[in-house]
Amino acid sequence: MKLFAIGLGPGDLDYMAPRAREALLQSDVIVGYTTYMALITELTAGKELISTGMTGETERCAAAVEEALKGKTVSVVSSGDAGIYGMASLLYELAEKHPSVEIEVIPGITAAVSAAAILGSPLTNDFAVISLSDHLTPWEIIEKRLDACSSADMVVCIYNPQSSQRSDYLQRACQISLRHKAPDTKCGYVKNAYRGDTTEVAICTLDELQSRNVDMFTTVIIGNSTTVIIDNKLVTTRGYAV
Repeated sequence: MKLFAIGLGPGDLDYMAPRAREALLQSDVIVGYTTYMALITELTAGKELISTGMTGETERCAAAVEEALKGKTVSVVSSGDAGIYGMASLLYELAEKHPSVEIEVIPGITAAVSAAAILGSPLTNDFAVISLSDHLTPWEIIEKRLDACSSADMVVCIYNPQSSQRSDYLQRACQISLRHKAPDTKCGYVKNAYRGDTTEVAICTLDELQSRNVDMFTTVIIGNSTTVIIDNKLVTTRGYAV
């Protein structure tokens, strides 16, 4: 009874791990969020597909465990990496009472890495990844994490920065960062990283970032005191003598 937790990477199949592709082809059933399933249609022909909307994570993973218990090989897909804001931990929780189900987590390129590569090299020194979604984590905790990381002069990579229900969350995050970081701190963001013509890239200051309009498919990187712009790329220097 095999259950794969697969990170698809940013979406372009060229950036998917070969092991992930192999697991999908081996699978009888593929489970995932509707938007992510659309990214892998050329790998799902002839497979049984189970998909739900944005808030159906528990339903999806429970269905995956149920199918695995029937003796099927099942893949649950997440964008980026399955263990970073993905479905891997939920699968382990749901399958805890079913030791016959073997779970294999296949890593993928997470959004922080994808965005960083497009922007330049902003994650060269210590950094934190923080989601602004308060669907599962209270805002009070998110704020504490933002404040602590900003006070430590860490680069902060933000997932889920803004939605129609959370239209001011990125602005809030910027204001928290500004307690400790200079207004001219270099920042950048990428929407739809490695998804063809839909990819959008911008570099700005922390002060300017407050008023930028982004969405759930955007990854934001707030630099630290050593982040600079070199040849229109966002670069966090590490301290080498050059």
